[in-house]
Amino acid sequence: MNNQVTIYTDGSSLGNPGPGGFGVVLLWGPHRREIAQGYRLTTNNRMELLAVITALEALKRDGLEVTLFSDSKYVIDAVQKGWVFGWMRKGFAGKKNEDLWRRFLKVYARHQVRFVWVKGHNNNVENERCDLLATTAARGGELLEDTGYRPEVPTPAGLPLVESR
Repeated sequence: MNNQVTIYTDGSSLGNPGPGGFGVVLLWGPHRREIAQGYRLTTNNRMELLAVITALEALKRDGLEVTLFSDSKYVIDAVQKGWVFGWMRKGFAGKKNEDLWRRFLKVYARHQVRFVWVKGHNNNVENERCDLLATTAARGGELLEDTGYRPEVPTPAGLPLVESR
């Protein structure tokens, strides 16, 4: 049986933060599966990362050779440059999306994953399909709550973050 899987992913947020969604295309031999889901309030980076997680979690066997195409420098650089592993060693102190990065690391360890960056909106058929799935999901009527999303509280201009005495 073939151990090689090709995955395309994309995330979208209409507003950032705003309604968001992700799209996934999984290709394994003659098999094709598409996955999409939308959320009421989230960010683009969360959707990019959740697309990758969802795709890897959808694989039914461990130890697969996965080539994953994404247009997210956030996700690809965090893995390829080793940042996420340093964040993990430091307990994700001060890092956004800790919940998703922890979930990613669990599923990432189950496979041999090679990330390939593709330029978004550049006529890559499968990346364009993922973009359509993600934006359609973000505009859909079945939007879930992104329970891990923590909105940042804006600091009014000119005011210190910490009260001084």
